[in-house]
Amino acid sequence: MKKIVVLGGGYGGVLTAKRLAKNFKKNNDVQIQLIDRNPYHTLLTELHEVAANRTPEDAVKIDLKKIFAGLKVDVVLDEIENIDFDARSLQGKQAAYAYDYLVIGTGSKPTFFGIPGAEENSYTLWSYDDAVKLKDRFRQMFTEAAKEPDPQIRREKLSFVVVGAGFTGVELIGEMAEYRSELCREFYIDPSEVRMIVADMAPKILPLLPDKLIAKSERYLKKLDIEIITGKQITGVSETGVDLSGQKLTARTVIWTAGVEGAEIIDKLDVQQKGRKRIETNAHLQSLDHENVYVVGDNIFFIPEGEERPVPQMVENAEHAAPLIAHNITADIKGGTKKSYKPAFHGMMVSIGSRYGVANVGLPGKFFSLTGFFAMFAKHAINVLYLFTVLGFNKVWTYLMHEIFHAHDRRTFLGGHFSKRSPNFWLVPLRVFVGWMWLHEGWDKLQKVIDDPNHIFLIPPDPNADVVSAASEAVGNVSQAVDAQAAASAVENAGQAVQAIPVPGFISDMVSSMMDLMFYTGDGGYTWLATAFQIGMVAAEIIFGLMLIAGLFSAIAAIATIGMGLMIWSSGMAPTDMWWYWFSAFALIGGSGSVFGLDYYVLPWLKKHWKKTWFAKRWYLYTD
Repeated sequence: MKKIVVLGGGYGGVLTAKRLAKNFKKNNDVQIQLIDRNPYHTLLTELHEVAANRTPEDAVKIDLKKIFAGLKVDVVLDEIENIDFDARSLQGKQAAYAYDYLVIGTGSKPTFFGIPGAEENSYTLWSYDDAVKLKDRFRQMFTEAAKEPDPQIRREKLSFVVVGAGFTGVELIGEMAEYRSELCREFYIDPSEVRMIVADMAPKILPLLPDKLIAKSERYLKKLDIEIITGKQITGVSETGVDLSGQKLTARTVIWTAGVEGAEIIDKLDVQQKGRKRIETNAHLQSLDHENVYVVGDNIFFIPEGEERPVPQMVENAEHAAPLIAHNITADIKGGTKKSYKPAFHGMMVSIGSRYGVANVGLPGKFFSLTGFFAMFAKHAINVLYLFTVLGFNKVWTYLMHEIFHAHDRRTFLGGHFSKRSPNFWLVPLRVFVGWMWLHEGWDKLQKVIDDPNHIFLIPPDPNADVVSAASEAVGNVSQAVDAQAAASAVENAGQAVQAIPVPGFISDMVSSMMDLMFYTGDGGYTWLATAFQIGMVAAEIIFGLMLIAGLFSAIAAIATIGMGLMIWSSGMAPTDMWWYWFSAFALIGGSGSVFGLDYYVLPWLKKHWKKTWFAKRWYLYTD
């Protein structure tokens, strides 16, 4: 038995454990264990959204047991205090854990560079708890300021300083500026009274981005009425503000985002380190001191061949390192050739509030710049891809709800248009009416099917058949047609003046080829498939009509009626009335059966039991 322990449930730890589980899913001689002090994986890059009340608190948390449901990974909640590399053992507060292979992915924590008062008097943004504390702090300051009679104290409480103008600091101050508008409305405070500052000792903000993107970022920050201070030495932080080279920035809330260092446990480990408590590794991402110890994510200190700087402490580094580490451990156990770490990073993105961002993305040597909508679209697309690898459909669905469809206060890069919501009960009359129309159409056709199952009236006659015979058949159809689709078919074939919705030629050609193959016989008659298709269409009209009336699986029923309408249209038999069938069905997709319908009872029951099935849990095919 080989035991692999992954220490840390961050980006690198989760991805490494998932890949290891895939590599050893059929090998019962390998045990994989992930240890973290929290029961959830935190989306650190999205913490600013929770801190400034753009998304709910649970938006940045993913249950570790949900991530590894159905996978051969044992999730253990414990805080590791020390690692004995000689004994191959981790000592936690709850127990000791032996290992054959260890992956260290404990991540980072804020560093204060020894500046007096910085750690004691600053808030940080490096964990879920930090984000929640900050959100509460913002509201607390506005609550107290609204009742504060002393002008000086009121100004201090309405002043906020973010120290650090890197990605975290700029993203946070941008979100805070949007949150300011909401809080000012709620507490009847003039926005001009609120002062927001981002300060850094570096000569410019976002120093890793090209200058033109930095300039655009500065312009947008100023548009949000945010003060930018750069190139100033920070000499101290107190309860009432920040000291900058003799200048005092007065504020009751100071947030520190000025840098990170390795997690606390790294300082205790007997391994070679460089930088701010980062573990030195070889090209296989093994510790230089212990071949069976691998390092992932922010903890890596490795300079790739041909580079001058170590790999950056960012999510993409963890995403690249995780599969390589899993491969190399697999090679150790099963035999094989190890790979060297040669990451090719695809750029950087930063959002400034919910609606604007800048990005420098591409391939090494071929980067291009994005701003505004396109940068935000790229950021969300990258997040969706990552979340899909971690928790599949479940988390992607939740993310889209939080970011687009249930966005708070219209704070989304789409301007809130997709997040506008209204009560579903307004759709009940439309749902019942559309259902009745489909039921009525189907019921009328059913009588004709019962009278003569072999009489085909929903499929046009074979255009290659005798013209006179076809025309006679069409005229007969006109006399019998009571539904719009049959009438349109009969009129078209009889050459009479009833207009159908036009169909592009290439679609007509494809449909004609399909009909020739499946529905027409050589002598111009109909095959048994044509009879089956007609009976199926009539049954579908009745069934989906009843489902809409009852509000049972109304979204599925609405989508199905759209599909039926498209089939009728593609055959050239759809009257202009079909337009309102389509648009009404689109309006009914969004939960119209949840009010005065069976969906109100059935869907919660199904959801409760479906998410317990092994299939749904393993492939994350459920919503919370």
